[in-house]
Amino acid sequence: MAKPRRPRAAFARPAHTRVAVIAALAAFAATVPLDSGALAAPALPAVEPRAETPALHDDDAGGNADADDPAIWRNPADPGRSLVVATAKQGGLRVYDLSAREVQSVPAPAPPGPEDAPGRFNNVDLVHGLRLPSGRADLAVTSDRGNDRLRVYRIDRDRSGGPLTDVTDPSAQPVFSNSQEEINEQRTAYGLATWTDPATGRSYAVVSQRERTRIALLELTPKSDGTVGYRKVRTLDLPADFRLPNGTSWSPCGEPGELPQVEGMVVDPANGTLYAGQEDVGIWRLSADLSGKPQLVDKVREYGVPATYDPSTEECTAGADPGYGGKRLKADVEGLTLLDEGDGDGYLLASSQGDNTFAAYDRELSDRNAYEGGFRVTAASATLDGSEECDGAAVLNEPLGAAYPNGLLVVQDGHDAPGDPERASTDFKFVDLGDVLDAVDD
Repeated sequence: MAKPRRPRAAFARPAHTRVAVIAALAAFAATVPLDSGALAAPALPAVEPRAETPALHDDDAGGNADADDPAIWRNPADPGRSLVVATAKQGGLRVYDLSAREVQSVPAPAPPGPEDAPGRFNNVDLVHGLRLPSGRADLAVTSDRGNDRLRVYRIDRDRSGGPLTDVTDPSAQPVFSNSQEEINEQRTAYGLATWTDPATGRSYAVVSQRERTRIALLELTPKSDGTVGYRKVRTLDLPADFRLPNGTSWSPCGEPGELPQVEGMVVDPANGTLYAGQEDVGIWRLSADLSGKPQLVDKVREYGVPATYDPSTEECTAGADPGYGGKRLKADVEGLTLLDEGDGDGYLLASSQGDNTFAAYDRELSDRNAYEGGFRVTAASATLDGSEECDGAAVLNEPLGAAYPNGLLVVQDGHDAPGDPERASTDFKFVDLGDVLDAVDD
């Protein structure tokens, strides 16, 4: 089924009208002088994709596949033959080569019963060199929102049948739920980031819960039969209510019973710092072992704006903006990824989904993750569009053969065009990292 639209403090448009609306806005913007003040957001540098993956369609004919989150696996023996592993929700996983061609499609698990939720792969991240009985292996770990579990796949680039092999421990238990009935409510495993503690060599997944503020730390546990399970170490709840400077309490508007959830997450391996995007709030910084006090790095513009949920429209009506929000992120804050330039330098990149931009923050904690700039991913041609409503992103600052000698940024495109306006289409865009660095450093 199609992903339900979450309430917004604005009106919603039917999917089939978005192309016309976006085209009209672009045409208007082209007629307005940049110094006129008529445009709300400042101009940001644009980068263009070099390639895009085949469109996925979130309907029965398309296998209910919906692009969401990518990860980049570098082939150390032959970097030009590296891979991108990406989630397609109910469509499972897709694996692409550096030409953005599909090399493998992995289905999500079938529902355990006729009335149960099917598998639905939400986020994916990689673990490098986990020790298995057969030797060290690179793994792709994904959150299965439909079954409230993690699924683990071994990466073997030239394996017959495709590079991914399912090595999930069949006895793996739900992450947040206590029964199949709770799983069917879908307050389940959602966002995901992996990390390996250099002090112990142990590998972990940090997993968020859908429609809740809870984050769980799971240790990945290799089994003697070559499968990989996990055990819960601890959980942490981020705030759902916030005290504003005027002394009032504020919480983001949503459907009754829903709390402001986290999805986009990434861990800085150099210092074990977790960055977590609470979609309607902002970006949190905390220890990846979930100890200590979380700190809010930046807020979305809508932070502190009162809004009322209207059950007849299933939308939120916003009140006056008191001015407590940030300036760079428009809800939702999504796809967080770390651009490592070595020696502690680099950027935290975040998708500002509400205005189709990306924000770059200084990676260094000593600089308090200061904002460094932003960019857009815009159309390269009439047939190769940019990125809109971006959910997930992944970056790798290492040479990847002749195609991407400067490294690669992969971003989800929530509205692929051109295409059938009556059919939801999503995909992933491949962007040369050198272009991104030029834009951010400009």
